[in-house]
Parts: sequence; structure tokens; C-alpha cells
Amino acid sequence: MNSPTLHPRTARTTGLLYLALAVVAIPGFLIIRPMLFDPDSAASTLANLVEDESLARLGIGLELALVAAQALVALWFYRLFRRVDSFAAVSLTAFGLINAVAILASAACLGGALDVALAPSSVDAAGGAQLLYVLGGSFWEVGALFFGLWLIPMGVLALRSGMPRPLGWILVAGGIGYIVSGFLAYLVPAAAPASELLVIPATIGEFWMIGWLLWYSVRARAVADETSERHSEPVIGTSATR
Repeated sequence: MNSPTLHPRTARTTGLLYLALAVVAIPGFLIIRPMLFDPDSAASTLANLVEDESLARLGIGLELALVAAQALVALWFYRLFRRVDSFAAVSLTAFGLINAVAILASAACLGGALDVALAPSSVDAAGGAQLLYVLGGSFWEVGALFFGLWLIPMGVLALRSGMPRPLGWILVAGGIGYIVSGFLAYLVPAAAPASELLVIPATIGEFWMIGWLLWYSVRARAVADETSERHSEPVIGTSATR
């Protein structure tokens, strides 16, 4: 165990919150959103929202849950790393909270799109809903900047706290990749497909971080129990037993 500055219980809570973030992000953004939003047809998007209102509401709920998970895990990362490097820990938390605000704005756009789609008096419901979905996606794209910034101090803290060094460097590389991909999305749209490769290290690093935090908390508890049992064993051969 090479991380004496990390509290096992805090590591476990942080790992579980980070896992919750991943669990709600995948179905909401990668599955439900594409099922409702048709980038090539505003009429199709409108029809999807009207015909499957429950799915649209589930998508909004998942984005709100993602906001909560992102905010909480950012705070718990500070609690976990504050004794390692307070400046890096504050930076990690600040960037994570800003990213949560970007997702919150996206959730507001999804809610507005559904309201427009279901409003019978809306003059151009299809155009309004389409615009709000595009705007929501744009919040995710520009939010990639702060998601990348959040991963860089996380990687630095991993390196300084005794975590596996490859994990720290992968997180730093993933953070840089997210920042670059965010700029490429607007400055070089043709490079967008290739820029998706830049975020692969981030995905690997995040799941590695989740697994390491949960493993560390379990392992630290096992070591503590083993030490406690060893100290509680009766001493054989003392003067009292001779």
C-alpha cells in the first residue's frame, strides 16, 4: 500500500460516485439522446419527442442525475486528495463543478425541447425542439474543455499520491486529448472523426481510476483487519505462562 495519505473510506466513496457518474452518462448521452434526436430532420426529432415522451423524460432525468454525480464526485476528490496537493485538489474540484454546470445547461435544453414539442400552440415546434437539442449538444462539446482540464490535475494527483504511474500519465494524456478534441470540433470540423481517438486514453484512465479506488479501499480494509488480528493474538512464552 503506497498511498498513506489517502483515506480508504473516502477512496471507496469517491470510487462509487465516479462509477455512478459513468453508469448514468452512458445510457443518457450515448443511447437515449440518439434515439430521440435526428440531426438531419427537425420533424423526425419532434415526432420522437411526442411519441415517446417517457423516454425523453428519462433522458432528462439521467442528465440531472449525471449533474449530481459529477458535482459530488468533484467534491469527494477534493476530500481524497487535499493532503496530497491542495492546489491541484482545488483545481480538480473547480473544473469538475464547471463541467457539471455545462451538463446542467444541456439538461435544461432537453427539458425546453420537450416542453416546446408538447406545446399545442407552438408555431414552429419542430424547429424550436431541434434548436434546443443542437444547443444541448453544443454544451457537451464546449464542456469537453473543462472535462479535459478536470482530468489533468487528477492525473497529477495520481502521480503524487502513490497510485500506479501509468494511470497518472494516461489521465493527463486523456485530459489533453479532450481539450484538443474540443477545439478541433469547431476549428477543424473535418477532423472530428479522427479527434474521437484522442479521448480514448481518458476513457481508459477513468475506468482504471474507478477500479483502483475501489480496490484500494477493499485492500486497505483487509490489511487493517489483518494487522488488528495479529496484534490481538496472545503472546506465547511470556513470564506469566512459564
